[in-house]
Amino acid sequence: MSRERELGMDRPITRRDFLDGMAVAIGGASLLAEQAGAATVFPQGRPGYDPPTLTGMRGSHDGSYDYAHALRDGNFWKKTSGSPLDTGETYDLVVVGGGISGLAAAYFYRARTRASARILIIDNHDDFGGHAKRNEFRPGGRLFITNGGTLSIESPFDYSQEARGLLSELGIDPVTLEEKSETITDRTALQGLQNGFFFDKETFGTDRLIVGLPGGRRGGAAASLTWKEFLAKTPLSERAQADIARLQEEHVDYMPGLSDDEKKDRLSRISYKDFLLNVVKVHPDVIPFYQTRTHGLYGVGIDAVGALELWPNSPGFQGLNLKPGPYRHLSFTALGEHIPKKPYEYHFPDGNATIARLLVRSLIPGAMPGQTAEDSVLANVDYSRLDRSDSSVRIRLGSSCLRARHVGNPAAAKEVEIVYGREKQTYAVRAKSVILGCWNMMIPYICPELPAKQKEALHYGVKVPLVYTAVALRNWTAFKKLGMRSVQTPGMYHSTLNLEQPTDIGDYRPALAPEQPILARMLRTPCKPGLSARDQQRVGHADLLSTPFSIFERNIRDQFARVLGPGGFDPARDIDAITVNRWPHGYAYEYNFLWDPEWPKGESPCEIGRKRFGRISIANSDAAAAAYTDQAIDQAYRAVQEQLS
Repeated sequence: MSRERELGMDRPITRRDFLDGMAVAIGGASLLAEQAGAATVFPQGRPGYDPPTLTGMRGSHDGSYDYAHALRDGNFWKKTSGSPLDTGETYDLVVVGGGISGLAAAYFYRARTRASARILIIDNHDDFGGHAKRNEFRPGGRLFITNGGTLSIESPFDYSQEARGLLSELGIDPVTLEEKSETITDRTALQGLQNGFFFDKETFGTDRLIVGLPGGRRGGAAASLTWKEFLAKTPLSERAQADIARLQEEHVDYMPGLSDDEKKDRLSRISYKDFLLNVVKVHPDVIPFYQTRTHGLYGVGIDAVGALELWPNSPGFQGLNLKPGPYRHLSFTALGEHIPKKPYEYHFPDGNATIARLLVRSLIPGAMPGQTAEDSVLANVDYSRLDRSDSSVRIRLGSSCLRARHVGNPAAAKEVEIVYGREKQTYAVRAKSVILGCWNMMIPYICPELPAKQKEALHYGVKVPLVYTAVALRNWTAFKKLGMRSVQTPGMYHSTLNLEQPTDIGDYRPALAPEQPILARMLRTPCKPGLSARDQQRVGHADLLSTPFSIFERNIRDQFARVLGPGGFDPARDIDAITVNRWPHGYAYEYNFLWDPEWPKGESPCEIGRKRFGRISIANSDAAAAAYTDQAIDQAYRAVQEQLS
């Protein structure tokens, strides 16, 4: 039997990606239109259109970035003949980008003008929400929901009055929701399962799973296990084992004679890898053990993240006696770790897709039933109602903005013309105001009138590539047998593998007996150690856009087989469906003081890049250089205030 058959590559799970899955629908829509002699029926207007249920390649699915890449490469306008089709539509506001920032901008604009304000939101994807996407599975006929992108309502800082107010108006109170939610882990077979570490043969010389890590969280660790006992089970060399034990357990001042400020300044100028090798002086064999611990927050390994960023939540700092509190040269994320803030964290089953869905329900009430955040989780969106002529707010999916240009001199123009591409045709609408809620790096191509300095600033940040993979399993008896719920796999295709953290809300209550289906999650952050952070992210973009779903699937099945094989897992039998949420342009770029200068206030690229340009304003997480939901909302509020000032 071939390895492919052992892994189940021949099994009939759903593997369609957008291009394959929607080609029939698009063709069918055009045929229906021709037969009826009517206007084209776009996919979102067809019965049964429901993107969250699609599996295969999601996120930035095939086809969603074609217009953008042609525009970036300078090929689009050269190959386009004729003028855009004028729809005759004029709006008070056009928002480019249907993510949380774009949807929030539409919400704020309507709230501060009038209920009848005409607003059009266009987005290049087949669903709204931006990175706040929703995945749905039905293994065994039961609905399971998970996030395809951003997960929780959190921030390193307090939520602003505007961001907190918006969520409150949508019926979202994270503290109350957390209190009302049952602690599922404590009432199911998930209780007591531990974390694991998998040493793969390509990186560590042999495949070996160890269940139980010293000093973990929430009962997921073997609390009584010492580092020496754990390391003795590993394939690491004796020198590497000794160095890791020293690093984890001993209180050593590796920078004697330096003041607190001098220590922090030096730590901010070296990577955590350099700190381990050249300050703590560990053996090079230690590095692979820690290399990916920064992938989840930063999208790059410890070679490209400043050592100070990892203080105080990583080993090696306990003997330095650094004073708590904020410090210069910390990124937005790390700085927030050192500033007390009010608790404001919660995650819905689909992550922040619920925020996007609630915004859509508020903007277009007929699109989704319900009255509360709780009842929205099981509500179905009627996508055919998103772009109707009788609605003051319209959301137009599968539409890539190609140009936003003032009609006349930007300083005096009364309107902006917006041109977008949709299914091999270009269209034009006009608006009194435009808010660009799309990615910063695309804005100079969309709006070439911008000043050169502003375009340069918009191009500075390089978004962090991410992959959130969701796998529907027919059961999780292998996890139960191994006594494990999550595992670090730093040398493998995905760096983590874990059972979904379930959430009870409203009538959504996942069944979690080991013999029943469950979702598993995996994280991949493609990068190339040794380069600057931005260059590593550029390599990651190319990697994701050039890798077909079949390669992902093969690696996913292989990883499950090798890690969970000792528990009896059979990837050919036990995997029901796979969704790969590919985000080549994921997190907003946060300034990294290993690679970025320290700009004076008002002169950082995000501040220069987000400046208002006539009737065009910019709102997105890039504009804050911070990949957090509250920052996306704050930037939306600022952009609306600019246009209404």
